[in-house]
Amino acid sequence: MSFKNIVSNEQKLLYIALTIILLYLSPLFILGENAHIRVHDNLDSNLAWYKVLKESGQMFGGVNSTIPQIINGLPRNALGTEFSGIVWLHAIFPTMIAYAISQSITRFFAFAGMYLLLKKHFLHEKKYAVITIGTALAFALTPFWPSGMLSTLGMPLALWAFLNIRKGEKGWKNYLVLGLLPLYSSFVLGFFFFLFAMGIFWLTDVLRKKGWNWPFFFSILFMTFVFMLVEYRLVYSFIYDDEPNTRDEYFHARLPFWWVTRLTFKNFVLGHTHVMTVHGLFVLLVTILAFIVVIWKRLWQKEKVFVFLLGLNFALSAWYAFWFYKGWLPLTERFHFMDTFNFARFHFLRPIAIYMGFALGLKIIWENRTLKNIIPYFILGQIVLLCLFNDEFIYRKKPTVKEFYAEELFQDIEKYINRPLDRYRVASIGIHPAIAQYNGFYTLDTYNNFYPLTYKYAFREIMDKELAKNKRLRTYYDEWGGRCYIFTDQLGKHYMFKKNSSETLKNLQLNIEPFKQLGGEYIFSALPIENAAEIKLELENVFESDTAAWKIYLYKAM
Repeated sequence: MSFKNIVSNEQKLLYIALTIILLYLSPLFILGENAHIRVHDNLDSNLAWYKVLKESGQMFGGVNSTIPQIINGLPRNALGTEFSGIVWLHAIFPTMIAYAISQSITRFFAFAGMYLLLKKHFLHEKKYAVITIGTALAFALTPFWPSGMLSTLGMPLALWAFLNIRKGEKGWKNYLVLGLLPLYSSFVLGFFFFLFAMGIFWLTDVLRKKGWNWPFFFSILFMTFVFMLVEYRLVYSFIYDDEPNTRDEYFHARLPFWWVTRLTFKNFVLGHTHVMTVHGLFVLLVTILAFIVVIWKRLWQKEKVFVFLLGLNFALSAWYAFWFYKGWLPLTERFHFMDTFNFARFHFLRPIAIYMGFALGLKIIWENRTLKNIIPYFILGQIVLLCLFNDEFIYRKKPTVKEFYAEELFQDIEKYINRPLDRYRVASIGIHPAIAQYNGFYTLDTYNNFYPLTYKYAFREIMDKELAKNKRLRTYYDEWGGRCYIFTDQLGKHYMFKKNSSETLKNLQLNIEPFKQLGGEYIFSALPIENAAEIKLELENVFESDTAAWKIYLYKAM
C-alpha cells in the first residue's frame, strides 16, 4: 500500500470516529429535556447547583458570601469557582443545551488528546492508525462523570503537552493546553493527582541522571499555579476557613482487610462510578493476552511502558481499596487532613492508564502474526460495548430530565402556596431536594459535602428518632453527612419514589419543632404519611402531573 493510500485511510478513520462521537451525542441534542441521563451526582446535585448559582446573584460572590436558597445559607465556596467553563455554559444556556455542549467539548477533546498522545509518543508508525484512532474513540466514549468535564478525560492531552516539553519542544501550543485545561476541569477531582504523578515523573528523571530538565519542572508548576488561580475558593477554604464543616466528620478508615482485598479486585475489573471505563471485557482480555505474549517472548524491556501501566493500574486499584482499610485509623486520628482530603482519588488516573495500556496491548498483539487479525474485532467490540453504555440505554428506566425536575408540577405547588419563595423553607421525603432547589424553593435539606457542622447537627434533630432505629443510616449521616436529607428507617437510602408507588410511610417519627426552628413550614413527600397528625403535620394538598415522575403530598408543619 502506498504512503498516499495510508494517509487517506487514516483520514477516513478519523472522519468515521468523529461521526460516531456525533451519533453518540445525538440523543442529547435531539431529545433535549426528554433525554435520559445519569441521576447520581448529576441530576440529584450538580445540574441543580448550576441553576441555583445562576439565579442566586452570587456567581462572583465573595469568599465569605452564602447562597440563601440552600440550608439558610450554603457557603458560596461550596458551589465551586466561577472560572469553570461548565458553570458559564449553564449560566448562558438552558440546562440541557449546556449539558449537551459540555458533553461534546469533553468527548471531542478526550479523543483529540488520546489520539495525539499515542500517535506522537507511543505509536508513531502509520500502520498503527487503526489502533491509535480506535483507542482514542473508545476512550472518548467512556461514561465519565459529567461535571468532572476534562478532569480525567483531559489527562491524555495534558500528558501530550508535558511529554513534548520534556523532549525539549518550545512551542506555545503546549503551554496553551496546560493553561486552558484548568478552565474546564477540576483540581481535586483529577488533576491534583495527575500533577503529583508528573512531579514523580520529573523526579524519577533526575534520579536516573537524565538531567534536571527545568522546562519540564516549570511546566508542572505553571499548570499547578493556573489551577490555584482558577480554584481560589478551594484554596481559601482549605487554608483560611477555620469554621468546622462536614468534611471534618468524614471518616473513611473503617473496612476490614478481607473487604478491601476483595474491593481491590472488584475495582480492578469493574472500575468506579466516577471514572467508569467499561474495560472489564475487551480491554481486559487484550491486556491479559498482551501480557502473556510479553512473558512468553520475554519482552520486558521492549514493552516496559505496557508492563508499567499494567502494574500501575493494579496498584491504583489497591490504593483506592486500601484507603478505606481500618488500619489507617491511628494515622487519620493524628493527621486530620487524611480524613478531610480524599486521597483514594489517585485511582482517577486509571482511565488514562487503562486505555494507554489497551493501545500498547493491541500493538503487542499486532506484532504477533498469529493474533494480528483479531485486533479490529477487539476495537470494534469495545466501541460497540461503549455505545451500549450510552445514557439513553443505561438510564432508560429512570425519569427523563423533564420528568425528574417536574417543573410544571412544582409551579402548581408554588401557585398553591402563593407566597414569595424566600419567605418559607421546605424539605423533601422520598425525592431528592435538588428537585425543589431546581424549581426555586428554599430548602433546608441538600446534597453537598461542604457545609457548616453546626447545621448538620441542627438538622439531625429533625430525624433523631429515625436514625436511632437504623445503625446503617446513622453511620451514613454521622460519619459523612453529604446527603443532608430527612432519612427514615422505612425508606433507608432510597430517594426516588415515583407516582405509581403504592408504599406509604408508617410510624414516621420526626421532630417537627427543630424543623420549624430552622424555618421549615412545608414537607414535599413522595409518599403519604399515615401518622401525619401524630407528628404535627397536616396534609394540605396532593399534586400530580403527566409530565412529572412524582406525586407530591404537601404537608404543612402545625
